[in-house]
Parts: sequence; structure tokens; C-alpha cells
Amino acid sequence: MDYIDYYKTLEITKSATDAEIKKAYRKAARKYHPDLNPNDKEAEKKFKEINEANEVLSNPENRKKYDKYGKDWKHADEFEKAGYNPNQQQQTRQQSSSDYNDFSGGDFSGSDFSDFFNSMYGSTGGNKRQSKYRGQDYNAELQLDLDSAYNTHKQNLTVNGKNIRITIPAGVENGQIIKIPGHGGPGANGGPSGDLYITFTIENNSNFKREGNNLYADVALDLYTAILGGEIFVNTFDGKVKIKVPEETQPGTKVKLKGKGFPVYKKEGQFGDLYITYTLKLPTKLSQKEKELFEELSKISNHEQ
Repeated sequence: MDYIDYYKTLEITKSATDAEIKKAYRKAARKYHPDLNPNDKEAEKKFKEINEANEVLSNPENRKKYDKYGKDWKHADEFEKAGYNPNQQQQTRQQSSSDYNDFSGGDFSGSDFSDFFNSMYGSTGGNKRQSKYRGQDYNAELQLDLDSAYNTHKQNLTVNGKNIRITIPAGVENGQIIKIPGHGGPGANGGPSGDLYITFTIENNSNFKREGNNLYADVALDLYTAILGGEIFVNTFDGKVKIKVPEETQPGTKVKLKGKGFPVYKKEGQFGDLYITYTLKLPTKLSQKEKELFEELSKISNHEQ
């Protein structure tokens, strides 16, 4: 039987305390538990090794024997009676296989794990009390466009082969993570299920820039409205609104439309603001008459200066 370093199996040092052994075992057992790693032979093998290591190191008497005799710790009493000293390396090398089998009973089948583990988890192992383990948490990514994120709606998801229907609150942000309790992996030995964590990716194909709950947009004014003033219609997420433009409005002027921004997450009826910035759209394809009028305006302006 090959030597198994139980300390290495639990990723602890030989000076580890009982509390550190217990903590390391719980961490490792949860990670490699077969119920959390279905059809994973390596995880199953690792789980058995972890349990074997814990059974030895968590028992002070067994641990003392293991520290002294290593893989032969189960035969410590026989070695003591025979006056065997594990520190005498030469004596160990000179032992014949027949001498060794006298101590061991020849019970070495070449299995993946020591016979100590098999004796504990064989036909009688099923009667041992098993710990409950919480199921694995699942992670999923969900893509939405900005229009979808504006309204509360329901959506079907397939996670780990299971279909679930979730409600997505209005106002969810790009990169935001929400938790759906109990929709992760099943627990082991009656333990609770894990949770589902959904990360949202919001694609913005609109003319609005979003920063938190506020929206930003550029609105082009024609030259005549910018100079003379007037009324224009501005697009928002819930339709058009009419606003007044003062005379001689300059390019770069900013206007706030209160409550016309994005919904505030999980706060019904609350919205951010919409900020618009005016740009100037110069006329093109002027008629001869329009050109003459502009020339006259230019002469008047230069004369007044």
C-alpha cells in the first residue's frame, strides 16, 4: 500500500491544531462531495481520501500512531511488541516482504485507497452519520437591451438543464448581480439548495446615454428656432414631450427634464432625470431668396458693429 500523506491531503501542516484539522476537512469535503460533483470520478476519489485523512488525524491516538509509523500506523501495537523502531532506516530496508506480511496480515489488494478506509466505508459505512452540505451556487449571465431594462417583466431561463421563470425589476443596471435564492445546486444529505446569481449585461442601442438612473441625449435645433425661439418635441423612453426653446439659445445649452430618466431599481414610480444638450443644425440647400436674406442680415450686422 502506497504512503498517503494525510496532512497534504487536507492541505495543513503537521503542527495543525484540532480546530484547524476540522476546518480544513469541512472545506475540502464540501468542495469534493460527490453530490456536488456528479459523475466526476476524480472528485469522488478525492472525497474518499479526505474522509480517510480526517478519520485518522481527528483522533488524537490515531494521529500519534500515524505521525510515528506513517502508512503502517494501524499496526503500531504489533510493532511496539516486536520492538520495531521506524527511525532505524536500515532495519526497515532489511525487512523482507514475508516479515512485513506477518504484521499486516497480507491484506493489501492494490486498491486506490487504504484498507483502513475500505473497512470504514465498506458494507458498514452506510450506517455512519453523514453531515449536511449546502448545494453549490450557480452563476448565469443574462443579456438585455436598454428598452427591456426600462420595464419590469418576466423571463424564462434555462440553468443547468432546468427552466425557471424570474421577474426582472425595472431599472436593473449593466453588470448588476441579483440573487435568486434556492435555485442553485441541490444540497447533500438533506442540506439546503444553493442560490442562483445572475449577472446582467445591458446593451444600449438607443440614442440615450445612461449613467445610473439619469439619461443624457443631444437634441439638434435648427438655426431659426435657436435664434427666434419656439417649441419642439423631444423623445423620451415613455414618448415625446413638448418643451419651449428660448430665443437666442446657444449650442451646448443643457436642459433637465425632471423624472424623464430611467426607473429607480425596485422603487416603484421613481425615476431619474433626462438631460438634453442642444446642438445646432445649420440649413443646407438654400434658395436664392434665402441666400439674399442672409447676405442682407450680414450687412446689417456688420454695419451695426
